[in-house]
Amino acid sequence: MKLSEKLQCVVAAVLALAGVVLMTVRACGMRFSGFLLVGLAVILAAALLLDRWAAGSKTGRLCRRIFQIALTLALVPLICIESYVINVGRSDLSALPADAVVILGAGVNGTQPSLSLYTRLTAALDYLEENPDIPAVLTGGKGYGEEITEAQCMYDWLTAHGVDGGRLILEEQAGNTAENFAFSKELLEKQGIDPAEDNVAVVTNDFHIARSRLIAARQDYGHAFGIPARLPWRHLEVNYYLREAFAVVKTWIFD
Repeated sequence: MKLSEKLQCVVAAVLALAGVVLMTVRACGMRFSGFLLVGLAVILAAALLLDRWAAGSKTGRLCRRIFQIALTLALVPLICIESYVINVGRSDLSALPADAVVILGAGVNGTQPSLSLYTRLTAALDYLEENPDIPAVLTGGKGYGEEITEAQCMYDWLTAHGVDGGRLILEEQAGNTAENFAFSKELLEKQGIDPAEDNVAVVTNDFHIARSRLIAARQDYGHAFGIPARLPWRHLEVNYYLREAFAVVKTWIFD
């Protein structure tokens, strides 16, 4: 075995091991990165096998070329999408005024906000304090391991931090982002706000803004813009930004 092949085997093994660790140790919060590392290990191993096959076979060389083309056709769009997701997520539009706010729910641990939801709430609190005269829809139902709905958790946290409960509208049925926007739209219209024409600020995590805008546009939100909430740890940001590129593809195709 050539030195380059040995090095490729070692790199693939290290990537696979690191991926398995991230996938199994949930406390890391980087399961997707674990799957991605395992996938990279598989690609490296496949490339090594194809190189060996191609060394003595015309069919092997053809298969290697097809593999390389397929990999390029997959990677180039994903890199472009990832760049778009990062660019949109890093654009802070919190200085823009809005006619209403929609705060997208995230996980609740019992009755307490998860890290993702906590960061959304702190970003929402700042925006609501800067814009004291507009209503806010708190959207999110009750999921596994949650003792109360995400909307109720947000209501309790915001009112405890000084926000007038009279301006908070609870939407407690949504189970995903598409439903968040669909059900919130009905509540906004009851308040005399037309999401197709009025400005709606959407509070969510920065990595989630690009996909949220795509879904909002499909729900006929004509002027929705994101208020980014950032996670405190860089490794989590990296994990979720990587995952979001694949989620955007899923949304384009299926949602």
